[in-house]
Amino acid sequence: MQPTPPSLDVRGVRYAYPDGHVALHGVDLTVARGERVALLGPNGAGKTTLVLHLNGILTPTEGHIAVGGLTIGQDRATLAEIRRRVGIVFQDPDDQLFLPTVAEDVAFGPANLGLRGPELAARVDEALAAVGMSEHRDRTPHHLSFGQRRRVAVATVLAMRPEILVLDEPSSNLDPAARRELAGILRTLPVTLLMVTHDLPYAFELCDRSVILDAGRIVADGSTAVLLDDEELLARHRLELPYPFRPAPGRTPISE
Repeated sequence: MQPTPPSLDVRGVRYAYPDGHVALHGVDLTVARGERVALLGPNGAGKTTLVLHLNGILTPTEGHIAVGGLTIGQDRATLAEIRRRVGIVFQDPDDQLFLPTVAEDVAFGPANLGLRGPELAARVDEALAAVGMSEHRDRTPHHLSFGQRRRVAVATVLAMRPEILVLDEPSSNLDPAARRELAGILRTLPVTLLMVTHDLPYAFELCDRSVILDAGRIVADGSTAVLLDDEELLARHRLELPYPFRPAPGRTPISE
């Protein structure tokens, strides 16, 4: 029996922008199916550049990336499947919500895959239920709170049944209650999770593993609790825990 391929396999990825700036220097990263990983690092570390490689928006100068065993290529069919498998939830939910109702926004992606009728309706119902937004299906997205809009943005991606859910700063601009509610939702999702964040307590709460990227290189990869307890490591890479948060000795991140 063939072993199950990891959700994400990044090998030797180097990327230089047209102006010659090298943003990624031979990045290697493997994320197993169902794993939750926080991608940490200062501004300008290359986090966004790496994320844009995961669904083929950018193409590596060197190296390769596979998602669920499928290597990202430039042919149209492969790119379409990769973009279904890698669901990116952007920091601003308004970048993803543009139709008159919540249900129409959630249906947009699956409809573009050719789903119609009961199958499409079931996909929308499933995604809205997963984020606790079923009762808001007929509302205009921009009449919802910011936290609710972020949950709908997550639903638009879940409706595609992705292999990997990539979240860009998921806790930003959320009040404490919305932040807690989103964390509860994210813990229950049966997908591989890659969370790009500066919110180190949120990484600790949701991700057993963290990766620190700095100057286009992975400089640390390990237990979130262990990395966040290393003050020298954090300071070296311009990461700071909010006072008075400290990972409790022996405590591990919450997971289910």
